[in-house]
Amino acid sequence: MTNYTEDGRAKRNVLVLFSAHAILGSQIPVNIIMGGLAGFELAENKALSTLPISLMMLVSTLSTAPVSLFMGRFGRRIGFLFGTVTGALGGMISAAALMQGRFELLILGTAFTGIYHSTQGYFRFAAVDTASEKFGPKAISWVLAGGLVAAVLGPEIVRSTADYFSPIPYAGAYATVVVLNITGSLCFFFLDIPTPQRRTAETSSARPLGVIFRQPKTLVAITCAMVTYSLMSLVMTSTSLAMHGTGFTTNHAADVVRWHVVAMFLPSFFTGSLILRFGHLSVMTFGLILLGVSGMIAFSGTGLVHFYLALIALGLGWNFGFIGATSLLGTTHTQEERSKVQGLNDFLVFGLVTVASFSSGALLYGYGWATVQLAMVPVLALAFTALLWLTVSSRRRHVV
Repeated sequence: MTNYTEDGRAKRNVLVLFSAHAILGSQIPVNIIMGGLAGFELAENKALSTLPISLMMLVSTLSTAPVSLFMGRFGRRIGFLFGTVTGALGGMISAAALMQGRFELLILGTAFTGIYHSTQGYFRFAAVDTASEKFGPKAISWVLAGGLVAAVLGPEIVRSTADYFSPIPYAGAYATVVVLNITGSLCFFFLDIPTPQRRTAETSSARPLGVIFRQPKTLVAITCAMVTYSLMSLVMTSTSLAMHGTGFTTNHAADVVRWHVVAMFLPSFFTGSLILRFGHLSVMTFGLILLGVSGMIAFSGTGLVHFYLALIALGLGWNFGFIGATSLLGTTHTQEERSKVQGLNDFLVFGLVTVASFSSGALLYGYGWATVQLAMVPVLALAFTALLWLTVSSRRRHVV
């Protein structure tokens, strides 16, 4: 990672990326809230209601590595602008699907949204492209803090615009997504991250992926990122439908998701400082504990207070676990290696997220909300084992 004495350029880029995340990130709560509801509205087989959200995650998984390589060749700005184009297309096509009553068109729209989603995942990595090692964890957490604005804006978009084209439900919210992408794209014209220089095989000093991924810290960082994000997706994907099935309204679901997303991003203002003070492993461990607490709360009941508390704990757990893992990964590779390492990392992360998302609807309809929570147990056990292994091996080597 490049060292800068004052981190002036990095701080400017953080402000740009924070603004982009605040504006563009608000479409994610919209798609999460609307995906299951719009799917339920259009799908003949109601078990496929969460397919739009699941497909969004699948396409995001498949496109994340190509997007990373694309940014490595053409730069962050072009990559992020490409993402806003696909996000706008996703909103436009999804709105048209509801107007025409075509489930397959909704699937196509969410596929474009998935491509956008893969580009947004690199906001956090772009935050450290021009940052010093000391500023890096703070840069990541501050950029992700832009999601706090998105947490407020996204559900409010659902409340205010979902019935704009009444009697056609939800189309107005998707139409607003188009406006968000056009507006958010303007931020990237102020982004100041140099386009990476191309190197030949003879001049490159980048290590093979196999060497990088055999490092214990790399394996644990990726494992914990996969577990944290996938468990958040597992529970969140089916939350709106679970609440609908227990008699709560769309506004109730929107408000629960709002506070969930607030919990995801509010700690970001100080997560980086906590990492610098207590270390990556401690922060990641705390995040996993909170995910377990979320599952226990949700398993204990389906009252409104249970949904609120479970989803808040879920968001907090995601924040500490995912930011800790992302920051730890940044210590395992060089700038020259970043595009392939970050691409494979996000491919693996969103691959498991996709599995979790697809499983969520099936578990909910087949076995119930409590079973969705029980599915968290073996995955959390894997992550805790990985952290324990790294802690023990690091103490033996006296390097952490």
